[in-house]
Amino acid sequence: MNYEWLALAAAFLWAVSSLISVTPSRHLGAFAYSRWRMACVTVMLSSMAWLNGGWASMQWDYASVMMLSGVIGIFIGDTALFACFNRIGPRRGGLLFACHAVFSALLGMWLFGEILQGWKLLGSIAVFAGVAVAISFGQRRGNERQQHWEGNHGSLAFAILLGLTAALCQSLGAIIAKPVMQTAIDPIAASAVRMASAFAAHSILRLSGVQLARPLQPINLRILLQVALNGLLAMAVGMTLILYALRDGDVGMVALLSSTSPIMILPLLWLHTRQRPPAPAWLGAIIAVLGTMLILTN
Repeated sequence: MNYEWLALAAAFLWAVSSLISVTPSRHLGAFAYSRWRMACVTVMLSSMAWLNGGWASMQWDYASVMMLSGVIGIFIGDTALFACFNRIGPRRGGLLFACHAVFSALLGMWLFGEILQGWKLLGSIAVFAGVAVAISFGQRRGNERQQHWEGNHGSLAFAILLGLTAALCQSLGAIIAKPVMQTAIDPIAASAVRMASAFAAHSILRLSGVQLARPLQPINLRILLQVALNGLLAMAVGMTLILYALRDGDVGMVALLSSTSPIMILPLLWLHTRQRPPAPAWLGAIIAVLGTMLILTN
């Protein structure tokens, strides 16, 4: 399968998993939810790498790089993303997260000495304009179920900061991992190391007794199953597909294709809530994706 399809498949899995994440994340809190999810996925990926012999490809130099990528991209990035979802829902949070494609392009320009001008500059403006439109005007007054998914729960400004932080950390994590993924390393083993390092960071934070790391409510079997399913789709499968895509594709193009999650989530959200997202939501999502296309195809 070409890397383009791998990235698009990951985007679809992220769209589905973002809907699954809302209830358990709000039940546990962003830190406790991320910690449980990392624990589940670490076990999944480590077992898969053991079964396919992927651990034989792991070297310390590779592992250290993937650990850094995991701490930045998953421990910080994922926790910030779910804290954002808890405040403004998966659709608008997903739109903010789509900015990781822009950050990836900008970091690539900085690292490789490219200049932001012309169509790329216009594309950057379009992405942030699209996100602003969708967040500011993309919410309609709906029924109680709609408000559960789309309503503001806390400061909107802080939610935007969390979403942009998640996007930046995602792009940094991918750029850090890219050189290693071009070697003969097994992507499943690489993903397992990223996940284990994020889980270790979460565990240290929990053992420190920090209030933020404590669960809001005790976990139960239903919540645990939702956490495990989300982790399987988004991280064990979705993020591993991204690492496979990075092996053959450049960071910018993989980021562009995976940023189509906000488009994919709209019909899913429509089916789930039985209420059509407002026109600005569709418009903002389309503008944001078109903007990334301008940046990465010129």
